[in-house]
Amino acid sequence: MLLSQTFAAGVSGFLLGASLIVAIGAQNAFILRQGLMRRHVFVLCLICALSDALLIAAGVGGFGALVAASDTAIRVVTWAGAAFLTVYALIALKRAWQPETMTAAKDGGTSLAAAVAACLSFTFLNPHVYLDTVVLLGGISGGYDGAARLAFGAGAVLASFAWFFALGYGARLLEPLFARPSAWRVLDLVIACVMFALAFSLLR
Repeated sequence: MLLSQTFAAGVSGFLLGASLIVAIGAQNAFILRQGLMRRHVFVLCLICALSDALLIAAGVGGFGALVAASDTAIRVVTWAGAAFLTVYALIALKRAWQPETMTAAKDGGTSLAAAVAACLSFTFLNPHVYLDTVVLLGGISGGYDGAARLAFGAGAVLASFAWFFALGYGARLLEPLFARPSAWRVLDLVIACVMFALAFSLLR
């Protein structure tokens, strides 16, 4: 009975974690583009997954209520995140005016340091990340006890790892499409719209 309850909690954590992560956002758009360029894919996917794991662990460990109660922390992250997303949206718009082929993208991509910095910014300057992982998942995990609670958190972490690596390495399946400059233009326009929308939603 205990084993079945623990397994059920793990499945619930996986499904809820997946439902929160799969929604298109700044992280996903960035990983998709890097996956298409095949640049720093493993490192960036690992950073995203480990970051989620850290935040989920914090939430399951009881830090959700602390974060939710800090209006100042949420406000600072909100403004910083909105500013960063706006700048990145403008960069995406600039790229859209000068679309690149797959070969050019691979040869002229960002450095590892720049890619890691952007990845960390997309992760930790987004208040929704804290609300989804620390507050929401952490709060729901409070409904479980002992091993079931750990299984719930582990399921959510597993969903994050599965999604980011599937997105990063699965993006190459779209490589024939992105051999055309017009496809890159559409992708960057979509990324710009997503970033602007996220920035607006944060400020609103």
